[in-house]
Amino acid sequence: MRRLDRVSQDWFLKTAWTVSRTLLAAGWLAVATACPAASLASAGTSVARATLALLETTDLHTHVLGFDYFRLADDPSAGLDRTATLIHQARAEFPNTLLVDAGDTIEGTALADYQAQVQAPGCRTPIAIVKAMNLLRYDAATVGNHEFNYGLNWLARSTGSPFGFGMDLHDADSQKSGQRCAGPNFPLVLANVVGKQSGRPLFAPFVILNRTVQAIDSQGQAVQRPLKIGLIGFTPPQIMVWDKRWLDGKLSTTDTLAAAKKYIPQMRKAGADLIVVVSHGGLDATAYKPGMESANYHLLKEIPGIDALLMGHSHQVFPDANSTAPGFNAPGVDKVAGTVHGVPAVMAGFWGKYLGVIQLALTHDGRHWRVDTAATQVQARPTMTGAGQYVPADAVIAKLIAKEHQQAKDHVQTAIGRSDFAMSSYFADLGDVSALQVVNMAQADFVTRYVQKNLPELADLPVLSMTAAFKSGFAGPADYTDIAPGRLAIHHAADLYPYPNTAQAVELSGDGVKRWLESAARRFNQIDPQLSSPQELISRFPGYNFDMLTSPDVSYEIDVSQPVGKRIHRLNFKGKPMQPGMRFIVATNNYRASGGGGFPALESATTVMASMKNNRDVVIDYVTASQTLSRQVHGAARSWRFTPIDTAGQVVFHAPAGKSAVAIAAGLSHVHEIQPDDGTGRGMALYQVLLAQ
Repeated sequence: MRRLDRVSQDWFLKTAWTVSRTLLAAGWLAVATACPAASLASAGTSVARATLALLETTDLHTHVLGFDYFRLADDPSAGLDRTATLIHQARAEFPNTLLVDAGDTIEGTALADYQAQVQAPGCRTPIAIVKAMNLLRYDAATVGNHEFNYGLNWLARSTGSPFGFGMDLHDADSQKSGQRCAGPNFPLVLANVVGKQSGRPLFAPFVILNRTVQAIDSQGQAVQRPLKIGLIGFTPPQIMVWDKRWLDGKLSTTDTLAAAKKYIPQMRKAGADLIVVVSHGGLDATAYKPGMESANYHLLKEIPGIDALLMGHSHQVFPDANSTAPGFNAPGVDKVAGTVHGVPAVMAGFWGKYLGVIQLALTHDGRHWRVDTAATQVQARPTMTGAGQYVPADAVIAKLIAKEHQQAKDHVQTAIGRSDFAMSSYFADLGDVSALQVVNMAQADFVTRYVQKNLPELADLPVLSMTAAFKSGFAGPADYTDIAPGRLAIHHAADLYPYPNTAQAVELSGDGVKRWLESAARRFNQIDPQLSSPQELISRFPGYNFDMLTSPDVSYEIDVSQPVGKRIHRLNFKGKPMQPGMRFIVATNNYRASGGGGFPALESATTVMASMKNNRDVVIDYVTASQTLSRQVHGAARSWRFTPIDTAGQVVFHAPAGKSAVAIAAGLSHVHEIQPDDGTGRGMALYQVLLAQ
């Protein structure tokens, strides 16, 4: 055994004294003397201290490399290859580490789509993201909601699980004979998703990892101690809505708290020294309701015995001292120290931009391990080291998936047509439809042809289409659609429509259309015309939920001075007020038609078409048939405008610097750049929106 130097011994004795007093006060030690070390030794108890570093990634979305398949260019701000460098550094820093992923790994880039929908690797070869995770020696992971986007067969194939491949998920015996392909070399845990009829968990609800940790005993000597780490996983129950087409009748979900109450006592009974929750959910401090999407806040408040929480799903960073997110500022949440109801918690952003690190300070009294919360530290370590500077990428990962990477690049460069105008989403929130109208036209055309062929009784109903700017700057200056005039390829269609949704259509009344638009208008904050200080136009409502019509037959205004639900005015169809009783067919996607985003108007809508064809493929087919797109025909039908409002102060909007010409080309005269740097550190500029125009 290695002895510590004198300074370290002195530090340990002082710490041991503090720890022993804490243990005594808590009733964990029955004997107290003036010399804690002597007391413990005489009692035959071996005290030890250790640090276990829980390392977390989440929402990687198959960003294996720092590469943008839409722009066919390197993107150093993202990629597991750079997170890998932080992982290597953490492992060198801490002798005891556990690397865990909190879900949403197998979907999200053109590489993921290529492997899932175009050309899967051989069964004995893991998919690209899993190859990289195996290389990095992940210890465990949970399953996110986007893992279900490609269906159960692909989930089974990519995770090396026994279900799927046409097997009956209701029959546990048939699962045992299912084909297993190469998958993760680490366990997947998921406690709240089960077979519809069998009630059996789709994945193991929890796992107990047996580890030997390096510790320091009361004599200052380096020792080893066994540690049993229990990990339990959760995903949003809303998967049954968002991916109903794949999961309906096959799976069911349970409430997160109910599953935790069932399994955490089992984990303790199985000998777990620590309970680590790996939850694909964020922090929602609103009133608890069973089945809520992100139940972590209430989970830690209501369920005792949880030692650490690894979060995801909401693409946020926790801890973050500057965050204004409501959940981060709720009672019981310390957004600086990184605790929720006293439990250390972390969320590592998305796309590999951060590595979450919880330095769990542990004490062992000879029988039990305890977490010293006061000595525990939580960080979200960024790959960005300065303005435009990032840690170096691990080149081994690029070599590891070189073949898959090149296959995806080659595929997305397949030509499909041309455009005589630029398509961008920089100012989609202000009315630029250049990157939206072609999607709506493609969806409307697809649905119209389907209805005429298969639903002649509905052929006289007008067909409208809704879409949103799926890339609207959430991830920074590169997170926008930006397609130059000229040749169009598959990667441009993926830029316009990055998600693997499928085309659907619903029948709605005129009142339903209006209520849909009212829900979408949550994208904006309520503006006070009398306020002289600057006001932010855009709210926290996600850009991918700001659905818009882009039809020459429809016009409407959005009055942002009004509260949510009272903003849509002068809604006209073919120049006349849209009557509540009018009937329409509206083209959309499965996510929205199934209730995604919380649009009440769709709760009672009648589904008239539920295609298995991807919306992106619908766009590709439309562009291929059209061959050449023009702004006049495919990029200028702006259906909505802001209701004119005179404001005492500035109304501001954030977008990359130097894009005023884009707004002008789109006919937006009411926006102009006022600061090249908005001061947020995100690389964005500040623009003023003149609502009076």
